Order: sequence, then C-alpha cells, then structure tokens
Amino acid sequence: MTPISPVDPEGFTDPRADLRWGTTSGLLSDMAKRHGGSEAIVDGPERMSFAALDQAATAVARAFLATGLAKGDRVAIWSPNTARWVVAALGLQRAGGVLVPLNTRFQGAEAAFILGQSRAKTLCMIGEFLGRDYPASLSEAAGGPGAGRPYAGLPDLERVVVMDEGNIEGLDAWEKFLVAGRGVTDAAVERRISELGPDDLSDMLFTSGTTGHPKGAMCTHGQTLRAYAVWAAVVGLRQGDRYLIVNPFFHGFGYKAGWLAALIVGATSLPERTLDVPHVLQMVREERITVLPGTPTLYQTMLEHPHFTTEGVTHLRLAVTGAANVPPSLLYRIRDELGFAHIVTGYGLTESCAIVSMCRYDDPLETVSATAGHPLPGLEVAVVDGAGTVLQSGSEGEVLVRGYTVMKGYFGEESETAATVDADGWLHTGDIGIIDADGRIRITDRIKDMFIVGGFNAYPAEIEKILDGHPSIARTAVIGVPDERMGEVGAAFVVPRRGMLIQETDVIGWAREHMANYKVPRQVHIVQDLPVNAAGKVLKNELRARLGS
Repeated sequence: MTPISPVDPEGFTDPRADLRWGTTSGLLSDMAKRHGGSEAIVDGPERMSFAALDQAATAVARAFLATGLAKGDRVAIWSPNTARWVVAALGLQRAGGVLVPLNTRFQGAEAAFILGQSRAKTLCMIGEFLGRDYPASLSEAAGGPGAGRPYAGLPDLERVVVMDEGNIEGLDAWEKFLVAGRGVTDAAVERRISELGPDDLSDMLFTSGTTGHPKGAMCTHGQTLRAYAVWAAVVGLRQGDRYLIVNPFFHGFGYKAGWLAALIVGATSLPERTLDVPHVLQMVREERITVLPGTPTLYQTMLEHPHFTTEGVTHLRLAVTGAANVPPSLLYRIRDELGFAHIVTGYGLTESCAIVSMCRYDDPLETVSATAGHPLPGLEVAVVDGAGTVLQSGSEGEVLVRGYTVMKGYFGEESETAATVDADGWLHTGDIGIIDADGRIRITDRIKDMFIVGGFNAYPAEIEKILDGHPSIARTAVIGVPDERMGEVGAAFVVPRRGMLIQETDVIGWAREHMANYKVPRQVHIVQDLPVNAAGKVLKNELRARLGS
C-alpha cells in the first residue's frame, strides 16, 4: 500500500535525535536539573517546583517498590485532576509500572470492569468527588474485602491507596503508603530506573468500540515522548507557559497533550478539577494563564458568562481545541474576544497515542475551521476505499495511520488487535476522511458510529449493552443527535419486554445509576420494534431519519 505522502509543517523536523530521555522518569530528572526551582505544578495553595516534583515522584516510586511492584505491572488512578495525580503517575512509571487511568465519571461497575480487564495490581483512588463515594461505589460492584484482597471480585487487585485525606477501613492512606517506601534505598530505585527503556510500556488507555466493551491500548515511553515533543513544537507550547488543564487527566488530551507536554517544554501545569467556568475565569486572571485547552463548549460558555471581562484574559495566547468541528464564527470570537493569538485543533484516537494530526500554531482560522491539520512528522496517513485501495487527494474514504504512534496492541485482545492493526502495520481508524491537496486531513464521518458529548467519546454499542441490562428492556439502539451546547448527545430507541410498561424518564433515571453521565441518553423513544436489514442489523440511518422528520 502506498499512502499519500503527508506534508511536514515547514520548520519542524523529526525530533528522534534529540529525545535523550528514553522514559518519563528520564524526562523528569532532566527537567529537574534544567529548571529546578521553576514552578512545575500549581494546584490551589500547593506550588511545586520541577525539583520538588522529581523528589515527590521518587518517594512514590519507593512506595511502589516496597509493595513488590514488578516491571510491567498495571497501576490504575481514579481521581480528578490534581498535583497528586501527576506525582502518582510519574512515580509509578519510575518504578516500572504501567499507568491505567480511570474515567472520573465511571460508575463502580465500569471501573471494576477496567480494573479486571487490565489486571491492575494497585489502585490509587480518591475517596470522594462531587458527592460520590468512590470506594463504596467500587465495593458495590466488586464486593468488599475478601481472601486478603481489598475487593473480593478483583482477584488481581492487591492494594488500594486513597489519595485524599482521611482513613478508610481496609484501604491504605496516602501518607501511610509513602512511609512504607522509606526503607527502599536510592540504589534500588536507580536499579529499577536502569531496567526501563523507551520500548517499555508507559500506559494503557482504555477505549470502547463496536464490540461494546472497553479495550486497553498499550503505548510505550518512547512513543509518547516522541509524539508529544512534536505536538508541543507544532502547536507552539513553550517554556514558561502557564497551562490551565481543564481536560481530564484520564484522557490523552489532559494527560499527554496536557501535563506531560508541559513537562517536556518546561511549562507550568495548573490542574482544574471540574469544568467550573467562574473558577476558570478566576484562574485565568489571577494566575496569568497563557494556554487554555478545551472544547468549543468551554469557550462559548466563557464568552457568555456574566463574570467575563476582556481585562481578565489579557495573558491568553494559545487555545487548543478539538473533539468536535468548530464553527468559524466561534473561532473568530475566541480570537477577537478571548484574545488568543493562536488557535489550533487536531485529530487523534487512543490507538494512536491520542494524536494523528495537528494544525500549526500559525495556521489561519480558515484552515483550523476546515481541517485537522497535517499528520505529525514521521507518520504515514492514507485514505482507502472499501477494497483497501489508496485514494487520491480529495477523495473520501477510511483513514489509515502507520508509524511510531500506533499502539502496541490491545491488552489481552489479540483478535481485536489484528482486526484494528493489519499485518502491514496500518491502523484502521474507522473514521471517514479526506486528505486535501495540501496534505491536510479532514474528518467527515465515523464508521465506528461513535458520537462526542462535550468532548467525551460515547460508543452506542457500549451504551446499548448497559441499557439491555434493564429488567424491562428487550432491545435498544442508540444514536448521536446534534445538541447546541454539547455538540452531540445520545438518543435511545427502546423496545420494552413483552407485557412490560416503561416510561422515558424511568430509562434515563436508571441509566444515570449505571453509566457515566456523558453516556446517559438525553432522549428516549419507546418503540414497538427496531428497523433492521436482512442480516438483522439495526438500520440506524432510518432512526436518524425519523428524528430528522
């Protein structure tokens, strides 16, 4: 297969020769030497320098080694954006662990599934967030303590560490966890660091697909560092930037294009726990924020908020948006009213280290509005028809990606991996797009039937599988429908079981108890049957047409 050659952004070269870090641990050590006393993380009253971050990560690495963590063991983090999240991630990776982030919106059963699927040895979890008791939620789904395990239903999970303050019976407090690591010597930490290299796994981010269950995409230290060194250069992230990270750390946008990219260039990360627009506006003003990523929803809400003033956003320079097409009118408002000098967007998926292409920081707004930019230097991107034939520029087909960002596979899912990455190394994205004459990518549709709710990927197959567990539901079909504020939301067509009566509000209420809120359908339509083809597949285009009419 011969792809259409991507056009590398002028002035940017492949950075492999300059990536001397090898691992995130090596990166952190280098940044501590080069930027020592400069602020690495600001989290409320906590202000942590690069040197202090390095020391804190080593203390966490000691704690993990004290538990017997082996190289390659998975460690999950279930917490909102905090400085401690970053410290825990860097510490576990320094100890040779593989990071498994959990979505803070998950219900207990969703978190338990990923913990079981990844065979995580340790879970670092917040006790309470937004009124939810995370340990109790997980206990309900995975059983209480049993057979020497914190949760009997998760036989691989050996330890749970509570990251916020307070003691929870049967679980380790954060300080107790750190104290246990003090007996681990510097030599032991250095020995483990010496065993790690760029080809070792750094993380396993879970994604969903048409099979209806999440799969863990495995990426290495070298892949991630190379990809986001390039990303930072292309978007114009630079040393001294003050980066307010509203995108959740459990997502590649908040983790890799967030605090990790900031660490790569020597910028300051400011974690934002929730998308609280008044607080965002306050932080932008008081902390002199220069970089603010977000979905179109965030920028639009900021502009329309009564607390918004042009004087409060004078330091903003770089907006990084994505997850949805951005209307040109909104882009002009972002530039002219919020004062951003540079606005970029891009395209990525978890299976490709969360990045495939990006607009450049100096691209005109017309380009940012119409395309997802050029492929990253070093990546091959092709558009193919149903027979796998490469199409010429301007023709629409499935987008394929090959190169250093492509995952090593789905953890424990060999057949799913083979169905997604072919024998020649091409990642079949399931997205429909075009490569224009200038080599830029434009995504036009999705084979995978996914829709995006306020920046979160929602997969109908996964939502349908959960809804089908309702005792009064026989069958469901879910589609994404346009929404002015969220971009898209779910609409569910529900067939009741024989003799059962069910109300739309009942379905929505039940869904809120059993799935993350962004997955909950905003519309429910009770129907007697679903339209299907001869093979029994639901005709979702017909369902869309019903709503359209």
